[in-house]
Amino acid sequence: MSLALRAGLVQLSVGDDPAANLPDTRALIAEAAGLGAQFVLTPECTNLVSGDRRWQNEVLCPEAEDKTLAALRAQADGLGIWLLIGSLALKQDEADADRFVNRSFLIGPDGAIRARYDKIHMFDVTISERESYRESKAYRPGSRAVVAGGPVRIGMSVCYDLRFPYLYRALAQAGAEILTVPSAFNDTTGAAHWEVLLRARAIETGSFVLAPAQTGLHEAAHSAKPSQRRSFGHSLAVTPWGEVMSDAGEQPGISVVSLDLNDVRKARSRIPSMNADQPFEMP
Repeated sequence: MSLALRAGLVQLSVGDDPAANLPDTRALIAEAAGLGAQFVLTPECTNLVSGDRRWQNEVLCPEAEDKTLAALRAQADGLGIWLLIGSLALKQDEADADRFVNRSFLIGPDGAIRARYDKIHMFDVTISERESYRESKAYRPGSRAVVAGGPVRIGMSVCYDLRFPYLYRALAQAGAEILTVPSAFNDTTGAAHWEVLLRARAIETGSFVLAPAQTGLHEAAHSAKPSQRRSFGHSLAVTPWGEVMSDAGEQPGISVVSLDLNDVRKARSRIPSMNADQPFEMP
């Protein structure tokens, strides 16, 4: 028997003003739902992309006060859909409050928060002499992997997590059939690695991989410096056999795909590597 699920991937190009970003996000979610998507996914940093700590401190809120989260929860309820908010930049309520959190949310069709995941791996890299990132200076890393019970079992991750395959193996071995990788992938590394890493994670785990992405140059209307932050785009949906089902290209918009969850079982039975771990001595 076929177990089908329609999934809609939202590709955004947000700036540094959460209030200005929200209408476009809501419109694309509604468009995906209108095309039959039962599960809609938005990218990392759905509320804003900004490297200006002063502005972030001024505009970001704790989870309970975040207007983007409240609006998207209400929209999921109104549309009757499952919604993955790829991530929101949020202030903390706890200790270490000098850093934000990069938090992904799974929202049920009743608008309730069904799962939260804080990005574990921080994007601390030097891409070139002129381009470097130190995400850990502004964001506290998470420490807990999450498999959520949604329309199917969903393994949650965010962007730079993609480079750490042991996380995805653990998620799949814990029952995940869909792996979500909402991202704001850098355009330089995206062109080189984005597709091959997503396909590898799908093949290694026999899972569907859904990766909604940010795209283009991110407007920095409230920063003293012009924005130089550019995301790669190309939101991808990948089958458990590693085939690309959809590629959104470089423009904001949506992609809607139909997933047959029987394909997970078929891929894992053909190559049962998820159940073939062997102990070995470290080098």
